[in-house]
Amino acid sequence: MVRRWQQLPLDHALAWAPSVRSLLDDLAGPRGPVPDLGPAVLMDQLTVLVYDVCEAGGGATADLTSRLADLRRELA
Repeated sequence: MVRRWQQLPLDHALAWAPSVRSLLDDLAGPRGPVPDLGPAVLMDQLTVLVYDVCEAGGGATADLTSRLADLRRELA
C-alpha cells in the first residue's frame, strides 16, 4: 500500500487522505486523534499504528487486515 500511495498524484492522495485519516484515528483509539502532518507522512503514520495494533494482538488484527485490504483496493 505504501508503494501505491507514493505513486498517486498529489490531487488523488489529497482526495483519499480523509479515508486514511479515519483509519488512523480508529487505530489510535483513546490515544488519538493522530496529528494531521499531511499526505506525505500518512503512510508512515499508518505503518506505526499497524505495528502497534499487531504487537497488541487480540481480535483487532483480523479487522485490521480487512480494513487495509479494502483501503488498498480503493486506491487502485
